[in-house]
Amino acid sequence: MKIGLFFGSFNPVHTGHMIIANFLGNHTDIDEVWLVVTPQNPLKQKSNLAPDHVRLDMVRLAIGDHPGIKASDIEFSLPIPSYTIDTLKHLDMIYPDHQFVLVMGGDNLKIFHKWKAYEQILEQFEIYVYKRPGYRLGPLKEHASVTILNAPQLMISATYIRENIKLGKSVRYLVPEAVNELIMSKKLYQ
Repeated sequence: MKIGLFFGSFNPVHTGHMIIANFLGNHTDIDEVWLVVTPQNPLKQKSNLAPDHVRLDMVRLAIGDHPGIKASDIEFSLPIPSYTIDTLKHLDMIYPDHQFVLVMGGDNLKIFHKWKAYEQILEQFEIYVYKRPGYRLGPLKEHASVTILNAPQLMISATYIRENIKLGKSVRYLVPEAVNELIMSKKLYQ
């Protein structure tokens, strides 16, 4: 089975994430998309990060009963900070019959050379890249392991959503309704 690994803080998961995950399942050769909730991205600050289990709950709520998209907490049991190469090796060991594809936004492809063992990732795994408005893809877009997808581009970010919540503004329709309800009930990002 070909699994697309869509890593993220998902702080919070939003409609843009879900549109990309759905696109991957419908318009690529990926059989299943796993939204991998990352406890600590080594290239990001941990401030205002909702607790791991809450972000995982939000992802599960966003997915609902979609058969081709799964939530993954695989990195919760790995050392922090989470390095993608370590997670990929771990998954390869646990699921030797699966083929894993790394899914990332164009903003990450541009800085991919800063990732731990990025050359090894390029050598051993395919990378599917969705474009992000306002970001250039950088020189790795021509690499043989990289496939640029013509996925929908949305001007939605978790940062924008958190800022709006902090200002007391509605984020309805920017996040799935069940996620919005959880954010409001737990008073997240206020």
